[in-house]
Amino acid sequence: MTALVLVSGSHVGGWVWREVAARLRESGAEVFPATLTGLGDRRHLAGPGTDLDTHIEDLVQLIDHVDAPDLVLVGHDTGIHAVLGAADRRPERITRVVHLDAGLPLDGESVLDLVPDQAVRERMLRQAGESGAGWRVPAPTREEWALRGSTDGVPEEALDRLTRLAAPQPVGTLTQPLRLTGAGAKLPTSGILCTANGSSIALVETVLWFGDPRFQGLTDPRVGFFELATGHWPMLSCPDELAAVLLRAAAGEGRRLAPAAAEGPARSGRFLLDPPEGAQTRERVGRVDLHLPGDLADGVGPRPAVVFVHGGPISPELRPTPRDSETFLGYARQTAALGAVAVTLDHRLYGLGDYGRAAEDVAEAVELVRADPRVDGERIALWFFSGGGLLSADWLAAPPAWLRCVAATYPILAPLPAWGLSESRFRPAATVRGAGRLPIVLTRVELEQPGIAATVAEFLAAAEDVGAAVEVVDVPLGHHGFETIDHTGPAREAVHRALGSVLARLRA
Repeated sequence: MTALVLVSGSHVGGWVWREVAARLRESGAEVFPATLTGLGDRRHLAGPGTDLDTHIEDLVQLIDHVDAPDLVLVGHDTGIHAVLGAADRRPERITRVVHLDAGLPLDGESVLDLVPDQAVRERMLRQAGESGAGWRVPAPTREEWALRGSTDGVPEEALDRLTRLAAPQPVGTLTQPLRLTGAGAKLPTSGILCTANGSSIALVETVLWFGDPRFQGLTDPRVGFFELATGHWPMLSCPDELAAVLLRAAAGEGRRLAPAAAEGPARSGRFLLDPPEGAQTRERVGRVDLHLPGDLADGVGPRPAVVFVHGGPISPELRPTPRDSETFLGYARQTAALGAVAVTLDHRLYGLGDYGRAAEDVAEAVELVRADPRVDGERIALWFFSGGGLLSADWLAAPPAWLRCVAATYPILAPLPAWGLSESRFRPAATVRGAGRLPIVLTRVELEQPGIAATVAEFLAAAEDVGAAVEVVDVPLGHHGFETIDHTGPAREAVHRALGSVLARLRA
């Protein structure tokens, strides 16, 4: 008989699983919705000493008092911290750990460590001090739930119930680091991704394809994936579908992901355009590379420059780094062959909380380039890719006079809901309203992941509202990262057109 322990995230008790638990029991499963100390009908048991270890011990005691010999632990949202802690202490009782729209916390990481927006972290701690007696974070208001994750599909009455029954969260459960011995590291796992919250199997596959070593464990054959077309609260928005997926996960089903190919595009995939003829020079200054047209050596100049900004987040251990990848070498060589200075850089967007630091890296690179006597500092274009698209926000909000064009290729133009950046300033879909007549060249791929495509649609709608000067270059049947994947005529034409449009605006 299948036996599942269901663990919810912050502010929420076992009551949130009511409909899901009923469906599971109707299917013959044993179900144990957990209410952790300080939450649900146990809110009165919380105190200043309630921390993550308290919640882990809650689950350990539940496991020890359940007769079922084998259990599936399901962790939703921040509840995955307590689930992983309990699995580490009782691995012999656990057959599988299910991450339900939850992250992948590692040893030493607290819940707040994984909240990427520093302003949100600081506000939560400030709220704990101002209205939570210093040791608890007040429950979200009805309007604030959407800032914690998509509420897509949640009925109004369910959202009212969520707000009414939510409890203050003991701050120690958010700040205490998770400590793991590794005893549960080999347990089979499942991931259930909620696509309306910005998670998807396609997005995970893209991360793997680009070679980030931090996620290669997701290709283990004991790891299975599922998707639900809903927001962050599937137990409220689609309890029948969630119950069915949980039973399949408990049975070891789910889509397996293939290991990232060694010849993947981030490493050795060939750029879709042939290398241009003619001499070029490549100079490296710290994190910045300048690709110079050959005739600059003859004293001809200065030239306009295109600064290429890679996506992410990526691991600092990824090799080659973005500026040495075939994609950015390809763009840089083509740009230099067309007579402009091409600039590539390795900015430090290593995690979702690093957008501020990456923005500083880009700004420093721009100033370095503009100060180079071989560059016409009054004719600069910035070209953003993938997750680096969010870094265009500041430049669109208040374009300097020397910025002649902004380009974006398969960009993410608003934070995905699951990223926890809903209050971040890095939202080009909003700041484009300040772009004025700044030319924007946007390359859009037909086979884009739905969550990313939605941010592009949001951006274009805002741009149309204010009459922004956007040129859209479409890539028929193109994929995210198409330059080293789709060696087709339309893909080549799209790159030629985008390059031509950017350079024409620099020369205007």
